[in-house]
Amino acid sequence: MFGHKGKGNYAYVVARVRAKKASLMGDEVYQKMLMMSLPEISRFISESGYQKEMAELAGRIGGIDLVEHATYMNMARVFSDILRSTTGELRDMVSAYLTKWDLWNLKVILRGKAYGADKESIKEDLVPAGRLNEVMLDKLLSLETDKEVIEEFGRMEHMKVPPEVVNAFTAEGRLGSVEDYFDRLFYTRLLSQLDPSSGPKRLFQDFIRREIDTINLETILILKMEGIFGDDVMKYIIPGGKQIDKKLATQLANAETISAAANDLSQLDFYEDIKETLTENGSLKNFVAAMKKYHIGLTKKFSSLYPLSVIPVLDFMIRKNIEVDNIRIIARGIESGIDRETIKELLVI
Repeated sequence: MFGHKGKGNYAYVVARVRAKKASLMGDEVYQKMLMMSLPEISRFISESGYQKEMAELAGRIGGIDLVEHATYMNMARVFSDILRSTTGELRDMVSAYLTKWDLWNLKVILRGKAYGADKESIKEDLVPAGRLNEVMLDKLLSLETDKEVIEEFGRMEHMKVPPEVVNAFTAEGRLGSVEDYFDRLFYTRLLSQLDPSSGPKRLFQDFIRREIDTINLETILILKMEGIFGDDVMKYIIPGGKQIDKKLATQLANAETISAAANDLSQLDFYEDIKETLTENGSLKNFVAAMKKYHIGLTKKFSSLYPLSVIPVLDFMIRKNIEVDNIRIIARGIESGIDRETIKELLVI
């Protein structure tokens, strides 16, 4: 994964992503979209950076499917274009980070097949921005059984999937066991391949470890709200976090209430960002939104501190993903007849 020589063309790539970042939608744009109908949203995004994809797909699909498929297609193309523009160790880091979309696509395929969705419907939610291109994803879609999909994915990613992971899913339908295995494997492999003696890679490693913290904390609180504690939580924890190490994760997993967990969380540097959501009657939706805002703020801070690094590139990618998610949330909410205030609460701004 990390085999390119040279530091990479940081100045050139960072200049490119800054230009792209300037064109991302802001709060005022989302407020405007909330007042539109679905056809108006389609026209609006066709004039706001998604022209090519909307025009390309308009002859085959329409309505909400057109908006959702076009936005994902655009994001995949933007990310792939950024990757193609990189060189050296910068390319290695961006490529490694984008493999998370390979996992996303595996989950989408397995979930789609589990719910009996047709291949074209599943394909609309794929984001070919990682190592697996459209041809490879089409191959996974063409496979008949879940076992074949998982094993072929493993071969494509050069990893051997333990039989017990495959069997747990194919025999019991436990999709979570496959998802959790690959999530842990992605971050474990990524961290193991980063050489902390290299300044840029050490910065990237720190960023990834902080991302692991946000994922683990979300996992702990979701399971706690479902009445799951202790070792039953710890088996889902991804190792390697920056602040939430195994000891703290165990304390949080064993806490009987959200309030008790909050006491342990007060030592974290992002506690102030999330403390208002950590109540017994707190909304998981609000907590997740708070964590996303913290993550955005973190990448913004690191981008300012390290302007010629991989962080500004990751910052743009995270913000682009949020823009696409916000567009889809607004379009899907309006199409479903959800009131504007409820939709607004779901947005990350």
